[in-house]
Amino acid sequence: MTPQFASTVPDALDTARATLAKLRSVPALADRYADVMALDSLEDLIHVPVMVKDDLNAALDHLKPKAHRGATWTFQSGGSTGSPKLGYAPTGLYMNEVYEQWKPLGPDDLFVNGWGAGKLWGAHYLMGCYADLAGCTGIGLGAVNRNEYDVWLEFFAERKVTSFGGTPSVLRPIIGRAREIGIKLPELRSVLYLGEEWNPGLDEDLPLVAPNAKRWGLFGSTETWVAGTNTPECAADTWHLLPSQLVHVGENQMLDFTSLKPHGLNPVLRYQTGDAGEWVTCTCRESGPALRVLGRRDGEVKFRGLLLNADTLTAEVCAHSGVSQAQLVLTEYASRGSTLEVLIVPSRDAVAGLAERVRDHILGSAFGGPSTAFHRDPEALVVRLVEELISNERTGKTSKLVQRREP
Repeated sequence: MTPQFASTVPDALDTARATLAKLRSVPALADRYADVMALDSLEDLIHVPVMVKDDLNAALDHLKPKAHRGATWTFQSGGSTGSPKLGYAPTGLYMNEVYEQWKPLGPDDLFVNGWGAGKLWGAHYLMGCYADLAGCTGIGLGAVNRNEYDVWLEFFAERKVTSFGGTPSVLRPIIGRAREIGIKLPELRSVLYLGEEWNPGLDEDLPLVAPNAKRWGLFGSTETWVAGTNTPECAADTWHLLPSQLVHVGENQMLDFTSLKPHGLNPVLRYQTGDAGEWVTCTCRESGPALRVLGRRDGEVKFRGLLLNADTLTAEVCAHSGVSQAQLVLTEYASRGSTLEVLIVPSRDAVAGLAERVRDHILGSAFGGPSTAFHRDPEALVVRLVEELISNERTGKTSKLVQRREP
């Protein structure tokens, strides 16, 4: 019931050995792999230390991976103002393997790709590659503002759209708006999600807007690429792994991933994404264990499909002149996407306009993470001056991140 390090992929052991050799060639990582014995079997991976973001970025900086054929594409994950987590992929973005296992789209579908494009974000292009394999007709919607919802929803209804994909925090307000203004999408058969956990509020709106629509999910990261898939018969948090993904559930249920793609560009060997999980039997009753993802446990949280690092962002804010303390308040609303409030305790030398300057800095972050999220809904970011931060009345502790859930 609990797989450790086992795979049916041809030459899996040779691929793992090759990845280990690449990591050993990186000067910054050589010492950490010096004591690793030769891999006589995949089970020997248990003796290989886990990797984290900085390890992988060091490896990529040194190895500078190139695709065997076509272009080499660079993407990032992470939505803070800190250094991104990079990932490289060849043209096609490894979606052939996904298409072999997961088929929500076909040639007769009209698919709306609602993931944002540009700024090193990969999901839009990932799903474009999938649509190409499916042979469907596609609409590259990308990010839209709230004042555009009505006209696009009318267009979707007129064109008889059959599939709509995006992060759940993008999908929920659009579908919710359709419910509010009475637009029906009876031809919509599939709703695809990737980038964050499924929003149960969609289960309330979809039956009224698109009663024939079913959810189909992908799970993964820029470093691992797509790791697993689910179907309408699966629980929303449960995934069937791709053959090339070797996943181990370690201490405190933390997951680490090993890529067994023979021409994979990211040297992913026991890479720890920050997600926790456990092995379960899926409700779809497909043979073999499935992976239930329990959420993140690494100090980073998902905000509108992006990773937000509270330590990094508060440090950025506190580096501004006139800021004494800072705290993030992330509120999840069932009726709309999450909002982020940045609380600032000003220092005695603070001058007028501090909140506006900090807000402009966050929106203008170098890699566009927060600005990408707030492009769709600028009102989701508020910077406010306060006399004191929110603290736990029982313990007296003040956290850098406060999370709330509202109706």
